[in-house]
Amino acid sequence: SRTFIRPVYNLAKSVMPKISDTERAALDSGTVAFDGDLFTGDVSLKKIVDKYKAVLTPEEESFLNNETEVLCEMLDSHQIDRDQNLPPKVWQYIRENKFMGLVIPKSFGGKGFSGHAHAKIVEKIAGRNGAAAVTVMVPNSLGPGELLHHYGTPEQKAYYLPRLAHGIDIPCFGLTGPPNGSDAASMRDEGIVCVENGVLGMRITCNKRYITLAPVATVVGLAFRLSDPNKLLTKGKEGITVALLPTEKNQFAPNGLPGLKIGNRHDPLGAAFMNGTVQSLRADVVVIGGEERTGFGWNMLMECLGEGRGISLPALGLASSRLAVLGVGGYARVRKQFKVPIAAMEGIQEKLAIIGANTFTIAAAQSFFDAILADKQKPPVLSAIMKLHCTERGRQSVNESMDIIGGAGISKGPSNFLAGLYVGMPIAITVEGANVLTRSLISFGQGLNRSHPHLLNMIEAIRKGNDLKGFNAEVSNILRHAMVNLGRSLTRFAGVQLKSKSDVSAPSILPHLAWQLKSKSDVSAYYEAHMSRLAANFAFCADVGLSLGGGLKTAEFLSARYSDVLSNLYLGYACLWYHAQNKNVKGIDQMLDLAMSRILVDAQEALMGIFQNFPVPLLGPLMQLATFPRGREYNPASDKLRAKVADVITSPTELRAFLTENVFVSKKADDRVAMIARAVSECYEADRIMLACRKERRQPTKAEQGKIDAAEALREQIIQVDSFPTLANKVHKDKWMEPTWKVQPIDPKVAAAAHH
Repeated sequence: SRTFIRPVYNLAKSVMPKISDTERAALDSGTVAFDGDLFTGDVSLKKIVDKYKAVLTPEEESFLNNETEVLCEMLDSHQIDRDQNLPPKVWQYIRENKFMGLVIPKSFGGKGFSGHAHAKIVEKIAGRNGAAAVTVMVPNSLGPGELLHHYGTPEQKAYYLPRLAHGIDIPCFGLTGPPNGSDAASMRDEGIVCVENGVLGMRITCNKRYITLAPVATVVGLAFRLSDPNKLLTKGKEGITVALLPTEKNQFAPNGLPGLKIGNRHDPLGAAFMNGTVQSLRADVVVIGGEERTGFGWNMLMECLGEGRGISLPALGLASSRLAVLGVGGYARVRKQFKVPIAAMEGIQEKLAIIGANTFTIAAAQSFFDAILADKQKPPVLSAIMKLHCTERGRQSVNESMDIIGGAGISKGPSNFLAGLYVGMPIAITVEGANVLTRSLISFGQGLNRSHPHLLNMIEAIRKGNDLKGFNAEVSNILRHAMVNLGRSLTRFAGVQLKSKSDVSAPSILPHLAWQLKSKSDVSAYYEAHMSRLAANFAFCADVGLSLGGGLKTAEFLSARYSDVLSNLYLGYACLWYHAQNKNVKGIDQMLDLAMSRILVDAQEALMGIFQNFPVPLLGPLMQLATFPRGREYNPASDKLRAKVADVITSPTELRAFLTENVFVSKKADDRVAMIARAVSECYEADRIMLACRKERRQPTKAEQGKIDAAEALREQIIQVDSFPTLANKVHKDKWMEPTWKVQPIDPKVAAAAHH
């Protein structure tokens, strides 16, 4: 066997992907969680329902319902946009009430909240104002606080963490520069190890941009490439390093850092959050964790910041989609055209159904991810999927909402609750790893190497140089894994073909497939069967993809499609898990049906794209033959289902309340979202009264007429939009608008002749 395996080993060594230092750090960071289950091709819904729970503690619930509500009531989005800053009283409230220290442990003065609480708090604030949400989000996910907690020296923790928790210090983190966005390896920011006055240190030259909170930061976390030309380091190493740069004098920088320059602001599409540049010329710095942590910066970043990527930005997407259900769904019930609510028009229902399905899917994904974090997992692959798909679906919900509310969405002012989200969603799409690269390079590429049960072990065997025994074992494992999932694909394909959506139970002749043959009347079991089939399909096709070796890493079209399948598997199981946690909500079966219909279609289309474009001859058709021999089998949801869901989420129903449960509604009577929230019930009841009167051919009673009049008055208020005497304090009609030129009138006879 040794003679046989050597050529295969040499071939694998030549085609296996080369792993860079930054990729190695990513692979070594965090944990493999549910993503590992997906790569096995055999997922147990019962296992994940029993294992993962996302709940708030009483203290977290109290903070969400009290301090967070107070903060939201203080926010005037229109004025914040005009001022391009939060009011001083809002800054003070955020800092004094430890909104910047949500995840810092209580032992250091923070709140010590869970990831689930972090997500819920950011989500509620984001539905009110994006700038405030970002101001709270960054210190808890992208700032140096978590890095200090995990890697800081005792002295660094003792000094900085209490100050960060209490909002005395405002943090920011500088990673992106002109040459490097997602490509950290091209970073040009440099630190040189040196000795000055007998003290070992380093001097940094950097040019960072797009750094949130930088213009107001008092402590800057900074990533740079460290070099040690004089071999002065005794504990650490060269490489990407993370340091702290205070903007003011403190015990770590008694003389301050005169070479550090912050304060310049970017203007991110007019959004009012603080974002700007960080520049440094020969600044002396302190490494987080001390000398022994030099050169380990990328590992530290991947370990800590990846978790936040799966919490904060997805929370913005969920807030956008929830607000769309509450505000836009409500507006569609209130607004009438052609004497009927626009919610009754099929063109509007089509868009409302998309918003409803997106909201359910994002909420499921967020809660499921939070539950995985609560299980002490830190899954970077799932956090990438979360950021990618929650922000994309959030953007889609906002875009569909703009189409529904029309002029009310494009007319800025205090009454417009959607414009800020419409402007802000492209920012969420771009930051923390642009979605286009996350999809085509990261989520599947990193997932395959990290989450596949055998691939990383085979790569390690190759890297060792001559581990033929280990290599042989892992090749055998991969081949066995592929064959097992080929078998699962075939049997599960057969299982789902033998059932009908109207069948109540499985045929007795196939008791071993009974778990697959449930009726769609048991909507969860129906979709569990199809998800199980797709999981096996994905695992088998991923193993076939290994035939491309390192070529798969650069085949971005193909990798993106694999990413789509993997992501939809996660979203699908998240929806099934979420449904199981909330199955008593009336109408949730229809919501699950609609959400899962899209997920199955999206996964199917991605697989078809893989089959049609796989570069190795015959392998694409062979994969299809094993997984989808009949071609496309999944179709979009029916018009009837979409219309039903659209009606449910625009009416005063339990499902509408469930989908909008964490949206802030102001107590101010003239707040537009509060008016819509109140009007849905009033207008719905008034419309039912008028319909009953028409059917019964009678006039409304005095009490009924009172309800109709009150609803119509509220409806009239809600459909108004803002207007202003001037914009930007500039007169728009003055003497300069008067023409200084003249024109001679045309003879009427000439005009009449020209007309004929």
